[in-house]
Amino acid sequence: MRIALDAMGGDHGPSVVVPAAAAVVERQPDLELDLVGLEEAINPALAQHGLENHPRIAVRAASQVVAADDDVAQAMRNKRDSSLHVANKLAKSGDVEGVVSAGNTGALMAVSRFILKTLPGIDRPAIATFLPTRDSRVLMLDLGANVDCNSDHLFQFAVMGEVATRAVYGVEKPSIGLLNIGEENIKGNDVVKVAGQLLRDSQLNYFGNVEGRDIFTGKCDVIVADGFVGNVALKTSEGTAELIAHFLRQAFSASWMAKTAAFLASRVLKDFKRRVDHREYNGAMLLGLNGIVVKSHGSADAHAFSKAIEVAASEARNNVNHRITHELQDLLEVAE
Repeated sequence: MRIALDAMGGDHGPSVVVPAAAAVVERQPDLELDLVGLEEAINPALAQHGLENHPRIAVRAASQVVAADDDVAQAMRNKRDSSLHVANKLAKSGDVEGVVSAGNTGALMAVSRFILKTLPGIDRPAIATFLPTRDSRVLMLDLGANVDCNSDHLFQFAVMGEVATRAVYGVEKPSIGLLNIGEENIKGNDVVKVAGQLLRDSQLNYFGNVEGRDIFTGKCDVIVADGFVGNVALKTSEGTAELIAHFLRQAFSASWMAKTAAFLASRVLKDFKRRVDHREYNGAMLLGLNGIVVKSHGSADAHAFSKAIEVAASEARNNVNHRITHELQDLLEVAE
């Protein structure tokens, strides 16, 4: 198993990617990693962590970097030797099984789609990630790759989400919810209504419409939305979690009694922090590409980035792309 890491992407570059790589190869003895980027930036970071001669970590040179604020079209035309391009070319050639990057999301999607293409039967790739629920987790997609979608796109997202959930977490028949403004079939715009009908007519385990408040209740294993709605929902939930954490810190530091209570409840608070820590869920899959690509949050620290690497490795081990292709083909044959 070999994964290519865009060592230049994100807010921190090699200073985060290198220690993340070290942590993952320690946890996964069968994994090898290619760090792609500027050698003059990567090599000192490897030396700092004593990894310059590590047998399962290699450096692949790239002479250019796609910055966070680079125009996507310019990155495509003028930076053909960027770490994003080189990493995707390694996946295209079969030298690696997957790519992980914390870089420019638009550029990552555009470059990956240009080099790797999409799977048969998939019109548009979607960004998907697992989020915590009360008792388990839910896979939500799309989270920002496709602002404008039609009903067929939403149906394809449902298929990809169903396969990924089944493959990665072993859920036998994942339930699928369609994010809407109400649970009734008559609610929503025409695109969502038609998508709901496509799902009802399919062999998928369609739960029905779900509202924003249902995302974290565990009603469904997969929640489908267009990229605009999905991204707003995701960012709203992140902001809510940060607000709750802020209120807790405020409350437990208000007085000496509150500080004493915080000390007594420290184990409970630590468990709460772990369960809502977005770093534990870092690593969004770009489902629908003819190759494995995972997007890490741009501000991820080493722990969070290591989780994104593990997502890519899990996708590869569970042969997610092959299963998506066959599942979609089977569903279309049944529909005909």
